[in-house]
Amino acid sequence: MTLHNNLNEIVRRLASTNAVVLFSTSGDCMCTVAKRLLLGLGVAPVTIELDHHVAGPDIQAAVFQLAGGRQQPIPAVFVGGKFLGGIETLLACHINGTLVPLHKDAGALWL
Repeated sequence: MTLHNNLNEIVRRLASTNAVVLFSTSGDCMCTVAKRLLLGLGVAPVTIELDHHVAGPDIQAAVFQLAGGRQQPIPAVFVGGKFLGGIETLLACHINGTLVPLHKDAGALWL
């Protein structure tokens, strides 16, 4: 099994075993917006700071592949084991009122 396949499996397993996972970079303003929005809702995502990992670019490539190659999704949010999207999707779900129910269904919120 190659490193890339291993990272795909690690990302997939991480997303499927945690209610909410956020792949982020520490200095990016949109990543900060995503973190603050989730924390403000009471969601404590497992956060992977890609710029703090030697394999960060490879992890990002694995996230991109698991996201279906639709976009370069950093920040990338997985909810309930499924790729939700990047910052645009996260904000759209928040605005249209579907974000909280998604988190409740995933077990990230109990209220």
